[in-house]
Amino acid sequence: MNKYSRLILALEERIQEGEFSQGKKLPSIRDLALMYDCSKSTVIRAYEEMEKRHLIYSIPQSGYYVVQRKSKNDNSLLQDNKESVLDFASSAPDKHVFPYVDFQHCINKAIDAYQDDLFTYGTLKGLPSLIQVLQKHLDGYQVFAKRDQIVVTSGVQQALAILVSMPFPSGRDTIVIEQPGYFLLIEMLNTLKIPVIGIPRNEEGIDLEKLEGIFASGKIKFFYTMPRFHNPLGTSLTMTQKQEIARLAYKYDVYIVEDDYLADLESDSKADPIYAYASSPHVIYLKSYSKILFPGLRVGVAVLPPLLIDTFSRFKVILDIDTSTLSQAALEIYMKSGMFERHRERIKASYNKKIEQLNEALTRNSDHELFAVAPHNRCVHTIVPLPRKLSFDTLRLALKKRNIIVDSTENYYLAGGYTEKTLRLNVSNVPHTSIATGIGIIRQEIDRLNISR
Repeated sequence: MNKYSRLILALEERIQEGEFSQGKKLPSIRDLALMYDCSKSTVIRAYEEMEKRHLIYSIPQSGYYVVQRKSKNDNSLLQDNKESVLDFASSAPDKHVFPYVDFQHCINKAIDAYQDDLFTYGTLKGLPSLIQVLQKHLDGYQVFAKRDQIVVTSGVQQALAILVSMPFPSGRDTIVIEQPGYFLLIEMLNTLKIPVIGIPRNEEGIDLEKLEGIFASGKIKFFYTMPRFHNPLGTSLTMTQKQEIARLAYKYDVYIVEDDYLADLESDSKADPIYAYASSPHVIYLKSYSKILFPGLRVGVAVLPPLLIDTFSRFKVILDIDTSTLSQAALEIYMKSGMFERHRERIKASYNKKIEQLNEALTRNSDHELFAVAPHNRCVHTIVPLPRKLSFDTLRLALKKRNIIVDSTENYYLAGGYTEKTLRLNVSNVPHTSIATGIGIIRQEIDRLNISR
């Protein structure tokens, strides 16, 4: 991150923390340069960028001031009640961390810059200027791809729908998925009546010998996996496991569909995707930008092996002609300006606090046999087993009365595969100061209802 971007991030944090309150005058250019040991030109550039994004405003011969925001007291009682609910079920990004003003600025600029493109159907693979930006961005995750391999999609969900529907060079039709696995993919496979095989995954990973046996059957089209921050487990595969999966894919001519949906929240610089270990073009890399920004953006990216590019592009046109040009253009401007990088650092810091609080809460309750076996992750979600005789619906309704929303992992399994009941806990939308309280209430209700059975 360059100097002026770091300065903007530092100033934004001080504004959010109230040190520079609304309407208050900011330090002079000279004072800020001394304070952060940078040049005056760096400060000027940072102030100009913040002014463009309506975070601050300038008064000639006076200085720069923080823009007044709508008071929280203007919110309705209904909104206050909503915010008092602790939602451990939602996996959407934290709306309180999202930079609405920043992105609104990018959308306005996108409308001006791409107004002619808004009246056309765009291109087969996405906005060329965005693909150029994405190529550089993917390099940072050890996903080195040529531009013609990159296709912009309407989220990862669309990419999966295309891959499930299109023919592959091998002519095979059976898909392997992890158990538990992505519930919307399971629903898609069931609806389309696609042959599917489930392979168990736990905190230790996947039984690679069993996976090889499935691959060796000669009927597998592709294996869908979430190597990083698996949902709902929250765990990640080891480097050795990822290398072995890449080797097996090449050996048995099976494609790997790697869903790296939370790549932007990775803090381990040595955690590379399977794509980085593949010695042959057998890995299809998918990444979403909805999880770090907002679901309504509907922009994802697919990095495809050369043999699949033409077929994938044809099927994409059949499904929706093109991904929203406005969303693509706004994302391009957001990334080029450095705003995306600053937001990523901000949301990583916010989520790291929540991850730390979640793991501390699990440790604090480790005297309880159920919480003792819950995985401690580098991710915002984990699972907790439930007593066999306790109905999840009974627990859900009891917790709802106490303003706690939870979800089970039942929908993450193929039919008949959900044998051990587990609770899925996600803290992305729970304030970090309330995580321990929420976990404590969940424990209380589990014990109360289990005793009463």
